[in-house]
Amino acid sequence: MNMRIFDSSQRLFSSAQTLGSSALSALSAHRIVVCFMLCVCASGCSSWIPWTDPGKLAKQTEKYGPTADQRIRTLHEQAKVAAAADGDKQAAFTADLAKSIVVEHDPRVRCEIISIATKFDTSSALGICEGGLEDPEMSVRLSACDSWGERGGEDAVPLLGERFLKDAELDVRLSAIRTLGSLRDKAAIPTLAKALEDPDPAVQYRAVASLKQVSGRDLGDDVNAWREWALDPTSSSAAWSITETFRKIF
Repeated sequence: MNMRIFDSSQRLFSSAQTLGSSALSALSAHRIVVCFMLCVCASGCSSWIPWTDPGKLAKQTEKYGPTADQRIRTLHEQAKVAAAADGDKQAAFTADLAKSIVVEHDPRVRCEIISIATKFDTSSALGICEGGLEDPEMSVRLSACDSWGERGGEDAVPLLGERFLKDAELDVRLSAIRTLGSLRDKAAIPTLAKALEDPDPAVQYRAVASLKQVSGRDLGDDVNAWREWALDPTSSSAAWSITETFRKIF
């Protein structure tokens, strides 16, 4: 069948080559493509484009399992049902999620599992969000950082602080610092103070931005000023008040 398509297209293009120059100008590339598609349709090859054949798609799903998009769609449907259910059913659903993320090979699906788990207050959901910070795939660790920013709680600051200190990827470290700032928890100050000493300027300035959120102060973007402040965050000296006043004025 594919050979018939190929032969038809070959005859079509051979005929085009024999036309005069005036005829060729009239036979545009668009018309050639249309003619080629008509040849395909005329050949009776209805399954030449596989995604238009539901039967073929069903066979592929049966043979290879659901695609990543199908798995994500199913997860969201299940999550919607679980969210409206009682605590026991939510616990059972998130326990199943915890099993799924362990065997899931697609990082995109693992990201979705973490995102879904964020919305549930169960021990399994907590474990999923915590485990996501250790995922070998950077995109999943980034999703886990976002998850803790949304989830909050007493575990968020220490977990994000640890992720900043140990992760090898700059994007993840920056995400952890940014999320610490969004939590506005003063418990994050020691970690952010360490970030001020990082050799990477991007980390330093991200730490400054987060310290502004956490402290409620604005000492500008001078890293050294924030380093001095971080030595004694509880200080309410007049010097700092005057400095802040002048910065706001000028």
